[in-house]
Amino acid sequence: MNRSIYTKLAISNLKNNRKTYIPYVLTAILTVMMYYMMANLAANSPMNQEALQIILSLSVHVIETFALIFLFYTNSFLIKRRKREIGVYHILGMGKPQLAKMLVIETVVTGAVSILGGIFFGTALAKLMYALLKRMIHYDDKLAFRMSWEIAGNTVLFFTLIFALTLIYNLLQIRLANPIDLLHAGSQGEREPKTKWFLTMAGIIFLGIGYYIAITTKEPLKALQLFFVAVICVIIGTYALFTAGSIAFLKLLRKNKNFYYKTKHFTSVSGMLYRMKQNAVGLSNICVLSTMVLVIISSTVSLYIGKEDVLRTRYPQEVYITNSVSDDVENKKLHDMVEKICRDNQVEITDEKSWHMAELVKIKNGEEYTSAMIKDNSSSDIVFFDVIRLADYNQLTGERMELGDKEAILFTNGENYGKDKIRIDEETWMVKKELDTAPFGKKSDSNTENVYYMIVSDEKEFIKDYLEKYQLEAEDKPVKWRESFNLRGSEDQKLKAVKELKAQAESEFEHTGVQGRYLEKETFFGLYGGVFFIGMYLGSLFLMATVLIIYYKQISEGFDDRERYQIMQKVGMSKREVKSSIRSQILMVFFLPLAMAIIHIAVAFPVITKLLAIFYLKNTRLFFGCTAGTVGIFAVFYVIVFVITAKEYYKIVE
Repeated sequence: MNRSIYTKLAISNLKNNRKTYIPYVLTAILTVMMYYMMANLAANSPMNQEALQIILSLSVHVIETFALIFLFYTNSFLIKRRKREIGVYHILGMGKPQLAKMLVIETVVTGAVSILGGIFFGTALAKLMYALLKRMIHYDDKLAFRMSWEIAGNTVLFFTLIFALTLIYNLLQIRLANPIDLLHAGSQGEREPKTKWFLTMAGIIFLGIGYYIAITTKEPLKALQLFFVAVICVIIGTYALFTAGSIAFLKLLRKNKNFYYKTKHFTSVSGMLYRMKQNAVGLSNICVLSTMVLVIISSTVSLYIGKEDVLRTRYPQEVYITNSVSDDVENKKLHDMVEKICRDNQVEITDEKSWHMAELVKIKNGEEYTSAMIKDNSSSDIVFFDVIRLADYNQLTGERMELGDKEAILFTNGENYGKDKIRIDEETWMVKKELDTAPFGKKSDSNTENVYYMIVSDEKEFIKDYLEKYQLEAEDKPVKWRESFNLRGSEDQKLKAVKELKAQAESEFEHTGVQGRYLEKETFFGLYGGVFFIGMYLGSLFLMATVLIIYYKQISEGFDDRERYQIMQKVGMSKREVKSSIRSQILMVFFLPLAMAIIHIAVAFPVITKLLAIFYLKNTRLFFGCTAGTVGIFAVFYVIVFVITAKEYYKIVE
C-alpha cells in the first residue's frame, strides 16, 4: 500500500467519525488559541503592573497543564471508541505497522489543523483581548500590541509535543492489544461492579475533612494555608464517592421494588449499574470542573464589582500621611505644606484626623504578650499594638477621659479582648474601658492581622520604658505621627493635589510616606481587573472542557446503549417507552454532578469569604449575590447542554 492510500484512508476515517472528531478538533483549536493569546498578553502586559504580569504568567502555566491533561483525556475517549473499527481493519488484513501509519497521518492532520487554526484565530483575536484587558484594568497607555514569532514557535512546539504523546499512547494501545480484544473493546467492563465499602468510606472521610476545614476555618491567613488541602480532600472524596458511592446508590434503587420494577427505571438503572465504573470518572470530572467554574467566576466577579468597596475598606479615608519620626516641629511643617498644596489645587480638606502612636509587635504566649518569639507560632499569635496617647484620643472623640498609671483603654480590630487586665512584657496594665468603635480602626471578623489599639496617658513614658527595657537607641523608637483626611473638589483636582503632595512630602521629609485611594486606585484596578479577566478567561476554558466531556459522555452512552435498546424494541418496548427510559437515565445521572458542585460551593462559601478578605473584600452580601447569580446562570447553561446532548443521545440509540 502506497502513502496516498494511507492518506485517503485516514481522511476517510476522520470523515466517518466526524461526530466525535469535529468537537475534538474545535476544542483543540480553542485551547491552542487561548494559550497563544494568553502567552502574548503576558509578553505585552503593562510594565507598571507587576502584579498583573505575575498573574498572566501564572495563567500561561495553568493553561499548559490544562491543555496536556484535557487533550490527553479527550484523545483517550476517541481511541476507545475506535478500537472496534481498528480491530476490523486488522481482521481484514492490515498489520499493526500499516495501522500505525494510518494513525500517524490522522494525528498529523488533526494536530496541524488544531495548531494552525488556533494560531490563526489567536492572532485575529489577540488585539481584541488586549483591548479588553486594558479596559478592565483602566490602562490608557497607547503602546502598540505586538505578536511574537518566538511565542508562535513555542506554541507550535508545545502542542506538537502533546499530539506526539497522544499518538504514542494510541500506538501503544494498538500494539499491546490483539484483534479479538479490539473487536470486543466496546463491550468490556459490563460485569456488575461490586460495592466497594472501603472506597465509599474513604470518600466520605476525605469529603468530611474538606468540608470541616471549609466550615471551621475562621482566620483569613489560616484559610489561605488550608484551602488547597481542603480542595485536594474534596476532589479525592468526590472521585471516591462517584466511583463507589454511585454503585451503592444504584443497588439501593434496585432493592426498592416499587421504583425499580417500572419500565423506564428498570432499563436505565440496570444499564447504568453495569457500566458505572467507567461513568463515574466522567461524572467526577464534570463535577470538579463545574465546581472550578463556579468558584473562579463567582470570586473574580465579586472582586471586580467590589473593587471600589475594596479600596474604601483598605483606605477608609482618601489620604493618609505618616511621619515615622514623630517630631512636633516637623509635623507642623508637614501639616502646613498639606494645607498649602490643597489650597493651590482648589480642594478642601474635610474629616481631618491626626494622632501620635507607637507601633509594637508582640507574640501572644498564653495570657502574656511578649517580644520573645515562641516556637512554631502561627499568624494568629502575632499581635500589633498601636499605642496612642490619651490627649489625641480625647481630641478625636470629644471625650474627657482620664487614665492613671498603668491604666489603658483598649480597642481590638476583631473579637473583644474581654478582660480587665493585659500583661505586656512582664508589665500588667489595667483595662479601664474596652471600646466597641474607635476613630482610628474598624472591627471585622475577617482580618488578616490582629491589631490592639492601646490608649495610654502618655505614650512617651510607655516608649521610654520600652527603650530602657530592651536597650534600644533613641533613633529606633517606634513613635509615629499620622494624619488622615478626605478631600472636596473635582476628581481631577483631587488626583493632582494628592500626587503633588506625595512627591513634595516624600522629597522634603525623609521619614514621611503618603498613601490613599487616589494613589492606589491604578494599582488596585490593575490587580482586580486583571484577576477578573483571568477568572473569566480560565472559567471559559474550564467550561469548554465541561461541555465537551458531557457531550462525549452522552455520545459514548448512546453507542453503548444503541444495541440494547434496539433489542428492547424488538421484544416489545415502544419508542415512547424507550424514550421515557432514556429520559429517566439521563435525569438520574446528568444532574448529579451539578447538584454535587452546588453543594461543594455552598460548603466552601465561608472559607472563600475569608480568602477574599485577604484582598480586602469583606462584603459578604456582594459575594453571596455573585455566587447565586453565577450558579443560576451556570445551571441554565447546563440545562441547555443537557437538552442538546439528550437529542444526540436519542438519535444514536434510535
